[in-house]
Amino acid sequence: MDRQPRQSPDFLEALSARSQDIFRRLVERYLETGDPVGSRALSKMLDMQLSPASVRNVMADLEELGLIAAPHTSAGRAPTQEGLRFFVDAMLEVGTMDETERDQIARTVSGGARGGRVEDLLNEASALLSGLSHGAGMVIAAKSDMMLKHVEFVRLDPERAMAILVGQDGQVENRIIDLPPGLTASALTQASNFLARHIVGKTLKEARQSIRRQSERQRAELDEIAQRLVESGLASMIEAETSTPTLIVRGRANLIDDAMASDDLARVRQLFDEIETQKGLLELLDDAETAQGVRIFIGSENKLFSLSGSSVVLSPYKDANDKVIGILGVIGPTRLNYARIVPVVDYTAHVVSRLISKKGEL
Repeated sequence: MDRQPRQSPDFLEALSARSQDIFRRLVERYLETGDPVGSRALSKMLDMQLSPASVRNVMADLEELGLIAAPHTSAGRAPTQEGLRFFVDAMLEVGTMDETERDQIARTVSGGARGGRVEDLLNEASALLSGLSHGAGMVIAAKSDMMLKHVEFVRLDPERAMAILVGQDGQVENRIIDLPPGLTASALTQASNFLARHIVGKTLKEARQSIRRQSERQRAELDEIAQRLVESGLASMIEAETSTPTLIVRGRANLIDDAMASDDLARVRQLFDEIETQKGLLELLDDAETAQGVRIFIGSENKLFSLSGSSVVLSPYKDANDKVIGILGVIGPTRLNYARIVPVVDYTAHVVSRLISKKGEL
């Protein structure tokens, strides 16, 4: 498992062994409880004998370095975003998963694949990550080039129609397309029938290329306005297929419950707004294509989640050609149990990649 480090100041050189130990204990306790940690509590946790006064001196040095801070009027200290980043990069000891945990993940995600639909598989993975992390599970999937079985147009009004696409795996998608002016009902039916004969076993792009290669005699079965609908409709559907990725989020209630406990509902509302607008999803997918494993974004490090101050643990998943086709992970407060969640996200991505590769296929 590769956990990609990020650039951060080399605080290790500035901290003595004692300071490192105190900082590590403080962060671990904060991640466990979510509460600021005081010097008296820290002195009891240390292996070495240090008075609360000595611990306070070290904490003052850590605060001066920007690694910890006092939230509000609390007497305790909590790690800053920079402190958490330093901890994750330099001190985090990622836990291991036993065979029972691996089997549970594999069985649960495999259950979602039994119906043969990619969406069911990804929904199951998202719900699983939510349950195991007590945060929100998230999947961002690039729009796949669906192998088509059937297509037809249904007029909605004089200017628009719904294109109903049926994939060979049973997946159904609807796209709204604009109609050429003056298109008659018979021309709409003619275009539907024409496409239905030429798209079987092809993606939208392949169908478009195939139709363009046809001779004038073959295309003469369509009148001019129906030809325009076929061409413009395919172009519109292809654009819709590649423009917006699919987003699946499960376990939002977990974030709401956590926010209610910390009186920070505004943060969660902001997070939901950011997710629903889907701004930045394509950038996350682009970033995943160069990622070599699990990525951890803390607070403002990723603009999609910056205003909400959330942490996100993400890993890419791939198809049978080893191409990154999406990312999955966990969203939660910055006090996520990173040591536990990182291997869970990594292994879930591995299982999803394996199942998608097997189906071909999906």
